[in-house]
Amino acid sequence: MIKQRTIKKSVKARGIGIHSGAMINMTLIPADIDYGVVFKRMDVGGKLVRAHNAFVNEVVLSTSIENDGVKVSTIEHLMSAFSALGIDNILVELDSFEVPIMDGSSAPFIFLVQSAGIKEQDVHKKFFVIKDKVRVENNDSWAQIAPHEGFRVTLEIDFNHKKVKESGQSLSIDFAQKSYLKEISRARTFGYIRDVEYMREKNLALGASMDNAIALSDDDVLNEDGMRYDNEFVKHKILDVVGDLYLLGANLIGSYEGYKTGHLLNDQLLSSILSQPDTWEIKTFERDNSPIQFYSEDWQNSL
Repeated sequence: MIKQRTIKKSVKARGIGIHSGAMINMTLIPADIDYGVVFKRMDVGGKLVRAHNAFVNEVVLSTSIENDGVKVSTIEHLMSAFSALGIDNILVELDSFEVPIMDGSSAPFIFLVQSAGIKEQDVHKKFFVIKDKVRVENNDSWAQIAPHEGFRVTLEIDFNHKKVKESGQSLSIDFAQKSYLKEISRARTFGYIRDVEYMREKNLALGASMDNAIALSDDDVLNEDGMRYDNEFVKHKILDVVGDLYLLGANLIGSYEGYKTGHLLNDQLLSSILSQPDTWEIKTFERDNSPIQFYSEDWQNSL
């Protein structure tokens, strides 16, 4: 059978919060079967927030979750790493309201999980299988999910910037053929310098820098090291999609397509899916009949 996964041992990391600008301590801790991904705010008495669409409360600059007044923000890059490595059960301890931004990609979180080691648990892994197409629209933006034997993300972004246009604004990744770790994990978040300056005036993005984002002037990339991928912009948006989709509570079997999407539209799509129980089902698989072969390389290399 395909088994649930946690990590073998606890592991710690420390990094800056992109909004607070403060140094944040994070600890990843193994969890029992069927525990899910849960965040624990050590700075407010150890209160818990489950990583699930039901607890999403803010999707403006990042994806945030909240339970009983306790919030955890900027979770999408960490969730993307958990999804890619098939981590079902884990406790994330934080001493702040946000996950540290690290380098702006999911690669440091991938490294952290791999350093802890991945442990298979002796119970079937549950998959979220799409049975029928669900689509949401917001003006000219749209996102949809449809049945597919595996996991595929097709995305088109639309940024009026010379470097973004040159890099390519559309991409389809079938994870049966492409490795998330090689093709997606190192893609960094990005933004205009002028927007960061405006946000700082409002006490936002206090921790943003070229150490954790691609900085754009009106017509160029300002980072001295340039781009990690030729099409890093759209790849980072796919990284975000993978993280947001993991808020369904399980690895997805289906095909996502979107145009000019963001955390808001992804949240609306997940809410629409969960409100239509006839469009999905939770399934388990034996290894020899699984449509989840796209995970084989990344998952097996991580054990």
